[in-house]
Amino acid sequence: MAWLHTWAGLLPGWLLFVIFLFGTGAFFHQEISRWMRPELGRGTVTAEAIDAAAALLAHKAPDAEQWRLSLPSARDGDPLSISWKARDEKPAERGKRGRANKANRATLDPATGRELTVRDTSGGFFIYRMHFDLHYMPVIWARYMVCIAALAMLVAILSGIVTHKKIFSDFFMLRFGKGQRSWLDAHNVTAVVALPFHLMITYTGLVTLLFTLMPWAISANFSDRDAYFAAAFPPAPETEPSGTHAAMLPISALLQRGEQVKPGLHVGSVTIRYPGDSEAIAEMFMRSETLGGRREQVRLRATTGEVLGERPARGPAAATQQVMIDLHAGRYAQTVLRWLYFLSGVGGTVMVASGLVLWTVKRRAKLPDPNRPHFGFRLVERLNIGFIAGAPAGIAAYFLANRLLPIGMADRTDWEINSLFIIWGGLFIWSLARPAKRAWIEALSTCAGLYALVPVVSALTTPRGLPASLLTRDWTFVGFDLIMFAAAAGTGFSAWKVATRQAKTPPARKRRAPLEAMA
Repeated sequence: MAWLHTWAGLLPGWLLFVIFLFGTGAFFHQEISRWMRPELGRGTVTAEAIDAAAALLAHKAPDAEQWRLSLPSARDGDPLSISWKARDEKPAERGKRGRANKANRATLDPATGRELTVRDTSGGFFIYRMHFDLHYMPVIWARYMVCIAALAMLVAILSGIVTHKKIFSDFFMLRFGKGQRSWLDAHNVTAVVALPFHLMITYTGLVTLLFTLMPWAISANFSDRDAYFAAAFPPAPETEPSGTHAAMLPISALLQRGEQVKPGLHVGSVTIRYPGDSEAIAEMFMRSETLGGRREQVRLRATTGEVLGERPARGPAAATQQVMIDLHAGRYAQTVLRWLYFLSGVGGTVMVASGLVLWTVKRRAKLPDPNRPHFGFRLVERLNIGFIAGAPAGIAAYFLANRLLPIGMADRTDWEINSLFIIWGGLFIWSLARPAKRAWIEALSTCAGLYALVPVVSALTTPRGLPASLLTRDWTFVGFDLIMFAAAAGTGFSAWKVATRQAKTPPARKRRAPLEAMA
């Protein structure tokens, strides 16, 4: 079990570190998105804003095939926005994930409906997607890799429980400055303090990628995945425009009608097909922010508000899967519980990192010549530096790029993401050319400096710096900046500890006397 725990944790360990690191940040991805769009206004969406959005759609796209109004969630991460699809628009023009191109969308102030100029960014959504879709590779291959790593993580957790017979007594032993013993204590404490969370988050993560891991139920019953999804989530009946103009109900009235049909649900978006036509259809996508919350779709006749159809109710299997997904993502969690998710995720990230470092600490003492380690040891050591210090530094660079790149820059969203990997890769390459201890110090110091710069640069480039946020009691921006300072302090302290630690010379091994001398 000890052997299994070691290698099940080490081989996918660097990918697991990335999954935990980005997944932990994803618990606040809505708040991250809001920080990365400082131009957005605050407050709930007003009826005035809805009416202004409808008027803007009628002005900008009177002959569009489709209108769409997207409403922000209670956490204000996503903006109030409109988009439209022209009748002659081709699918290739829709952009990534089918989103409208820049010319066919607008972001609005939630209080007045006034059109805003907001910087292009993936915000916290990229942090969320990165932890299971990775980047720069086909999604299917990324998910296979994440599935294998998550399975290994589950094996590592279970074998770790069996291996550490004193798992609960070790929880109370956190000794500092004791070398290998301290790393083992840190690994044990971060593993045990949130052990139920680690088991839950790993298992439910596998459930969210259920059909990647176990596709055979689909392949045994359907010709392909498209046929399965068509049966599980039947598409709405196709409708054709009549060509006869007819006045529609105001969008605000359609929203009220949808909430009457599905009380207790929040409208996430409404899509109006063939606006201004007598056969115009309003499709509402509705949800509730509760564990296993309902996800409903309602179709109304846009001219009268008549209910034309609803998505069939989920069966027990689908409802169970939704509970698992909600447990994993924590979308249902209110503020206190979301912080517990986040802190448990930080513990899991430290658990993976300390386990990777522990592998090198334990084996360094057993090397015949610690100054000339073998290739395998050097590989693990450099990968540790590149991932444990490089990936967090890349996230800080992502936030800095959001503030420093010109707002009107072409492909701005992509270059924000590219900045993350440029800094990460640059630190990785730099660490290869430096002695291990110096590489740790320099990489961690760089990481600390980047995080410390984020609130400073934000205050210099936007009116939403920490002092201004404190005065206006904008706790999302205050909390974000304080987390950046905390990350800077943590990585800076780690760099200082590495710099001040005195290397212990292992005792010389006694050489056995030859048989002739013994005789």
